[in-house]
Amino acid sequence: MQDYRININYAKALFMLAEDTQEQERVWGDMRLVNSVCAENRELNAVFRNPEIKAPKKAAIVDDLFAERVCKTTMSFIHFVVRKNRSVNLKGISASYLELYRKSHGIVLSQITTAQDVDEEVRALATKVIADYTHKEVELVAKTDPKIIGGVAMEFDNMMYDARISTYLMKLRHAFDENVYESKL
Repeated sequence: MQDYRININYAKALFMLAEDTQEQERVWGDMRLVNSVCAENRELNAVFRNPEIKAPKKAAIVDDLFAERVCKTTMSFIHFVVRKNRSVNLKGISASYLELYRKSHGIVLSQITTAQDVDEEVRALATKVIADYTHKEVELVAKTDPKIIGGVAMEFDNMMYDARISTYLMKLRHAFDENVYESKL
């Protein structure tokens, strides 16, 4: 719970700073980059968690990763986070910032999961269906999971539409386990 409060408070501070400097769009793109780098790089997270590595070394690592790719406002904020020994929270802070941005701009994050890669036609259809239902702009993330055999699962606004074949098979298996058949012999 404490990490959540830290993440949201730092994200709110960055959000207000980006509003004041008229750089919300740029900072949003930067936070997407920071979030993806932190999510994909286990070694970086291990460095951030390691108390033996001091803040100046972590700042140098952050400079190497982001200095050329993010705006000055974002870089100053990241340095501030590292100086305050909150580098371990960088992924959570960036995720909280993205959530704040989406909420303030009426964007819904949605996910579509299928057994095979989704083509553009299906992406467009899913985006339209979710946009019509939520009356918001849609940011769609497509995932593949061969375990679902076929069908589709869509998640958005804490809701889930589940039309996976594996789900239907599981329901059928449970129905057979109940064995409601009664012999009349």
